[in-house]
Amino acid sequence: MTTATKELTYDIADIKLAERGRFRMQWAAKEMPVLDLLEERFKKEQPFKGVRIAAAMHVTSETANLMRILIAGGAEAALCASNPLSTQDDVAAALVAYYEMPVYAIKGESVEQYNSHLNSVLDIKPNITMDDGMDLVAMLHTKRSELLDHVVGGTEETTTGVIRLRAMAAAGKLAFPVIAVNDAQTKHFFDNRYGTGQSTIDGIIRATNVLLAGKNFVVGGYGWCSKGIAMRARGMGANVIVTEIDPLRALEAVMDGFRVMPMQEAAKEGHIFCSATGDIHVIDRHHMEVMRDGAIVANSGHFDVEINLKALSQMATKVTRVRDFLDEYALEDGRRIYVAGEGRLVNLAAAEGHPSAVMDMSFANQALAAEYMLKHGAELANQVYDVPLAIDQEIASLKLKAMGISIDTLTDEQARYLNEWSLGTGH
Repeated sequence: MTTATKELTYDIADIKLAERGRFRMQWAAKEMPVLDLLEERFKKEQPFKGVRIAAAMHVTSETANLMRILIAGGAEAALCASNPLSTQDDVAAALVAYYEMPVYAIKGESVEQYNSHLNSVLDIKPNITMDDGMDLVAMLHTKRSELLDHVVGGTEETTTGVIRLRAMAAAGKLAFPVIAVNDAQTKHFFDNRYGTGQSTIDGIIRATNVLLAGKNFVVGGYGWCSKGIAMRARGMGANVIVTEIDPLRALEAVMDGFRVMPMQEAAKEGHIFCSATGDIHVIDRHHMEVMRDGAIVANSGHFDVEINLKALSQMATKVTRVRDFLDEYALEDGRRIYVAGEGRLVNLAAAEGHPSAVMDMSFANQALAAEYMLKHGAELANQVYDVPLAIDQEIASLKLKAMGISIDTLTDEQARYLNEWSLGTGH
């Protein structure tokens, strides 16, 4: 139930969890030095003073630290979950109790609550949107279009959201510019690969407690997220099979030492399956019809559409919750298929999401992209833009500095050589 206290409105599981959530935020902050450096500047410069920011993101300790520095920079921010199972209830409570931030997020919330929370966040009439999956932007353009005049621009965190936004822009329906934070090099090279890789394996193990070594582990797709999953599954001793529709990515997977085959063939061999493509029904009925008894299926794409759960439910005679975040589907022929995390983002549904160290860079991108949008949004067309290279390089430099790592710089002679076309052999 939505609660209001001295004009602060929120809807969370339990405000009494706040102290535990604050400890979790503080632990995450130890691994997020780039955000700390940005907070120092934001406190002085107040770049977001008077700016209303509506955010639909995974409500985790890392996200909370992003909200912390936005508030330090003067922002009026409101936050809701971008997935019904991704909220850390104690962190939501900490943001309300210690930062007086309106938060609308409860782990396990219904679809109706989820949509109500999106609406609540939009009630602040945002100038900037921060989205993770594009549900907030979609609602803003459809059910809350009267608010569009207030919006300068937005940012998008994840692959699925960027795909949707580009489709929206191509159709001429996007009403304001959006920066694709997901496509920043300091985001997808690290967050998608190392973050998704580690946290997805963590989620599958927490949900099942199975030994990966010796198992056939099928990875749907070979984009940056799937590369990370395949790499970490192999590191745990699994025999990794990759499925792809893109010949270049399939060839890359082969060259990286993985077996590559169509999902229909992999379905017969796999013990564990995980899809991370951003597309629908990567694991479909005809795949599940040939899976072995005891197969485990999981999803690490943003939405719960990569596994055809409707078809699996139709195939099942009984569904039983056998462990936290693990459901057994008993089929008519006696086989059992297990679904981790209800087919939602397994790294957040069954675990804690990405490690703080990689989210440090991802959320630094969010903060600096929002600042850039405030300065330049009026000059931009209603399209999806890459994060400016200067921001990417600034974040990488700050991260290296925080890690105590120094790198070389070009000498004047080297710089001249790189800009001179006439020098070659013998010069």
